[in-house]
Amino acid sequence: MSHSLVACLALVATLSEAEAMSLEERRALDLSEYTVTDPNASYFDVHERMALLSQTDNPMLVQQASQLASGPSCRELLAIPPLDDQIRIPGFYPNPDEWKVLSQPLFQFENTVAKLAGAYVASEDIYYAECLVKFLDRWAQADALMDFYYEPAQPQAWFATESMIFAAAMAYSVARPDVKDMDEEIARVDDWLNRLAHQHAGIPGLPENSCCNNHFYRRALYATTVGILTQDNELFRFGVSAIYSALSDLTKEGAFRLEMKRGRRASHYQNYALLYLIPNMQLIARQGYDIFNLEINGHTIHDAVSFALDIFEDPTQLGDMAPHEQYRGFFQDDQYFSWLEIYQSRFDEPRISELLKPMRPVFNRGAGGHVTLYFMHPDEQQHEVIKQTQERMAELQETAQ
Repeated sequence: MSHSLVACLALVATLSEAEAMSLEERRALDLSEYTVTDPNASYFDVHERMALLSQTDNPMLVQQASQLASGPSCRELLAIPPLDDQIRIPGFYPNPDEWKVLSQPLFQFENTVAKLAGAYVASEDIYYAECLVKFLDRWAQADALMDFYYEPAQPQAWFATESMIFAAAMAYSVARPDVKDMDEEIARVDDWLNRLAHQHAGIPGLPENSCCNNHFYRRALYATTVGILTQDNELFRFGVSAIYSALSDLTKEGAFRLEMKRGRRASHYQNYALLYLIPNMQLIARQGYDIFNLEINGHTIHDAVSFALDIFEDPTQLGDMAPHEQYRGFFQDDQYFSWLEIYQSRFDEPRISELLKPMRPVFNRGAGGHVTLYFMHPDEQQHEVIKQTQERMAELQETAQ
């Protein structure tokens, strides 16, 4: 083990068990051991997955690939205007209806890049990969997303654009390595994403809040992805630092202290933190680092995963950290569980297998896209689509009678 890594771990070991890593402590970490090793490594092996999808007889994967293979019209997508004016979004909790309306163009962007990446993987048609580069190049030429309103009391535009950056970067990482003869476009997109990431990450956030909680993990996800794509070790290490910070935030039970502050939404935010930490770790692992086994203060990410599963099943496991009457609305939206597919592809956890069954195919327009298509093992849920079809046919026959 190198001296710099020993020093880094020594610093982490000195952190108080009762406190999360502060912004200053995070910045003091020596992460020089972490460098980008493969700028073309996406968050999954794209060609390996394409080969698997071309041979699988898993009904769910076959059906999803078939649906995605006939992707959207590139001409129509290129007509979507880039967001080059100042972006202002109201807070979600005080103004959910207005937030939803004003967020639609942002969601449209995220859905577009995710669907183009999915169409490329499903069809192997370079048309969709090239379209994704052309689409992002239009936004790069417009210098889109660079102007967002931010005040500590009004951070929603800052929050909203962070997901647009990692949505773009993750989808782009799927397509860019195979696109040829578009060097100028790729150079512009690379430069735009890099400048976006640096500008956005340059805002530290509030102490004991957005500096260090789930919103930091979201910024870390785009930092890692863009850092890899543009071979920017500063951004890459910013992304890695989130893993060190998150692990230092764990209680002995595996709870993220900063997320437990959310009271009735503690379970939701324990899950929300993992939604961004796990794909970030997947990206770091794809660069050759054993990040899933990183241990700080005796804890690994597996403790946080296990605790999340525990409190999903039994909220009393929260103890006195949060009310036991927990908000559970997030269980109705599969996008919050896209991290489960990524984690399950590496670690066989029976409880995750059961959780995923009714949710699949899982899609998250930002943090992973069509994750079931990209990560589900072909031996999983072999008969689920057939069973659903038979049940539907039985319903139709009963109605006809």
